[in-house]
Amino acid sequence: MAEMSVRPAAIRSGRPERAAARAPRVETGLWHRPALLNLISDLLTLLAAIGLGWALVIWFVSRPLFPLREIVVLTPPAKVTEAQLEYAARTAIDGTFFTVDLEGVKATFEKLPWVRKAEVRRRWPDAIELRLEEHQAVAYWTVSESGDARLVNAQGEVFVAASDAEMPQFDGPQGSAGWLLARHAEFSDLLQPLGLRLVGLALSARQAWQLKLDNGLVIMLGREQDKSALADRLKRFIAAWPRVREQIDIDIKVADLRYPSGFALTPADGTVLLQSASQGARKGKQ
Repeated sequence: MAEMSVRPAAIRSGRPERAAARAPRVETGLWHRPALLNLISDLLTLLAAIGLGWALVIWFVSRPLFPLREIVVLTPPAKVTEAQLEYAARTAIDGTFFTVDLEGVKATFEKLPWVRKAEVRRRWPDAIELRLEEHQAVAYWTVSESGDARLVNAQGEVFVAASDAEMPQFDGPQGSAGWLLARHAEFSDLLQPLGLRLVGLALSARQAWQLKLDNGLVIMLGREQDKSALADRLKRFIAAWPRVREQIDIDIKVADLRYPSGFALTPADGTVLLQSASQGARKGKQ
């Protein structure tokens, strides 16, 4: 009988075979992205350099290395005095060539009487250039509501200054100076045939107009009406006045033009005369 060799059976473990080696772990955090870190570092360095440079510039220009020594007035003023200019300069100019507040200097000079506008700019290395536009006064102005005295310039703007020039007197509500200036020019042109100057013009709160001539005559025009414009009433009076003056030969104080087709005259003694352009002109005032 042949021998039979018995080999022990291979003992197999109950554990599964170890899985293949795990894949390497990939790091995704900020600190593991060198390119991004380098970019951030460069940006921070650039910002720091800009901040440092700006601080150095501010420090440098604030040093007393660029003092202002001169104000050059390019438009010699006719009304503003040298003393006023010097006072404004001492008050407004503070700092160096680079740090002086030009807007503040401009505002200070524009507060001076007779100054309408001021322009300032730097002139290297130690000066400021100054240009002044002065008011050109054309009339005296009294505000109806308050009675305050002012002056009116050629642009119809009201300003405060002292003057003794011979100019017409305007009276009217606040804000109406430009309107009175335009009407003054219109009425003055119409009055030229009489050889008289318009020395006073008043506008009431009810929009009624009153004129005063250089011979003392007061003309009451009244309010503007669609059927009877101010210019038409004044033209009618101007056309009739030379003939009327010859006929009555009386010192007239007031001419009231607030009638549709005629006007009333008030002599210096206070009596009233009514002059009609046609029969039946004695109607109510406008």
